Amino acid sequence: MKYLNMLKILSFIFLISLSTFGQKILTAKVVGIKDGDTVVVLDSLNNQTTLRLAEVDCPEKSQPFGTKSKQFTSDQIYLKTIKYVVTDIDRYGRSIAMIYYDTDNKYLSAEIIKAGMGWHYKRYSTSKELANFEINARKEKLGLWIDNNPIEPSEWRKK
Repeated sequence: MKYLNMLKILSFIFLISLSTFGQKILTAKVVGIKDGDTVVVLDSLNNQTTLRLAEVDCPEKSQPFGTKSKQFTSDQIYLKTIKYVVTDIDRYGRSIAMIYYDTDNKYLSAEIIKAGMGWHYKRYSTSKELANFEINARKEKLGLWIDNNPIEPSEWRKK
């Protein structure tokens, strides 16, 4: 429990530090869930933006656990107002974002990894904390880790 409280405190400090380094903390309502790691938000000016979650890679829709991963993300944030920070733009023009939600500023990518609904995207993240969440989910056989040999989405897409 102390670990979770520390995570919440660190997430809040991270949000505050981003605003001081020039990255804007944006607010929007989630109006669509494309898959476990891609959502659509609507800002106060009625502009829709597609956000690709930072640091996590979820199963594709046609892949085992793809539907469950999408449902998990939906259960967490659909129709909620979220805070997010854009960290990059991907090759498809989507904003890559760190999404925070609920009054305790949960970090969505961390929640997905902890629940076993996605991989820590090590290619784009060096977070030891997220790596540990994945290790724990694997040990506990949570979500997609119930499968003895799940295929990473990046490998699935190559097929």
